[in-house]
Amino acid sequence: MAGGMRARRRNQGTDYWPGFVDAMATLLLVIIFLLSIFMLAQFFLSQQLSGRDTVLNRLNAQISELTQLLALERASARELEDTISGLEASLGDATSEKDRLLALLANSSGEADEAGGRAAQLETLLDDEKQVSQRALAQIELLNQQIGALRRQLAAANAALEAAEAKETQSQAKIASLGKRLNAALVQRVQELSRYRSDFFGRLREILSQRSDIRVVGDRFVFQSEVLFGSGSEDINPEGQVELKKLADAIKELAVQIPDEINWVLRVDGHTDARPLSGTGRLRNNWELSAARAISVVRYLIEQGVDPKRLVAAGFGEFQPLEEGETPDALAKNRRIELKLTER
Repeated sequence: MAGGMRARRRNQGTDYWPGFVDAMATLLLVIIFLLSIFMLAQFFLSQQLSGRDTVLNRLNAQISELTQLLALERASARELEDTISGLEASLGDATSEKDRLLALLANSSGEADEAGGRAAQLETLLDDEKQVSQRALAQIELLNQQIGALRRQLAAANAALEAAEAKETQSQAKIASLGKRLNAALVQRVQELSRYRSDFFGRLREILSQRSDIRVVGDRFVFQSEVLFGSGSEDINPEGQVELKKLADAIKELAVQIPDEINWVLRVDGHTDARPLSGTGRLRNNWELSAARAISVVRYLIEQGVDPKRLVAAGFGEFQPLEEGETPDALAKNRRIELKLTER
């Protein structure tokens, strides 16, 4: 009777630990999400920067090539201008010679024929030089047109470069906005799931409050294995079926309340103590025993109408103890089934 009174006093005490663990779990999820958003933003930014570098390298190569062509065209234009200058000088000399010969022709009739012949030659030479000058001018005009085309190509390349930089700025702004929206959505979902977890555990406390071997540890609801199974067995005993029926009803009530966009699951974890099995039965070790017990609980909950998509079974063997040591109390606490409401 004294033991029963102490148990009731413990049950009547205020347990702040679940709320504290809920807050810490929420903070951890937010931190993990922020790290994920940072990595996502870095990935998108690196993709944008890589694309921009590729465009810049291509544009720089085109600009370099156009600059070289422009330099060659300008050199050719200068050569043609020098040629024209030389031709114009020769033309001036020929004109002077023509004038001198005509003067000699006027003064000397004896040299008229010779002067006339030389004058005809000079006329022919002048005509040839004029033709050469016209071709040179035509080439200069063509070069000017080519230089204008090169300048237009350079302007188009600069415009493309500016457009690429503007696009990069817009992409960075979109990534930042996406990160903020995802962060806000995740925080809201984490808060909602935490609230439903607290409501769920509160409901379980109400319907299972009379048992000291069913308790809350952190963010998990813990059934001692003796409540559900016999020693070394994976079959749920009648007493355990009664308690799991209450649990199934609470889960179905919760499923109606949680919005569809929250992808939640109830994880059922099986744990054993450190004592090995005999190895002569169907289950050869604690891994198999813990997993088989978790699967048995999940199957029973499904039989009671719980949606299979909302259930997960896992076995941990003896490798996640609640208490260290080989005392009977420590071994009993380590033999357990844990329930955790989480996101998939």
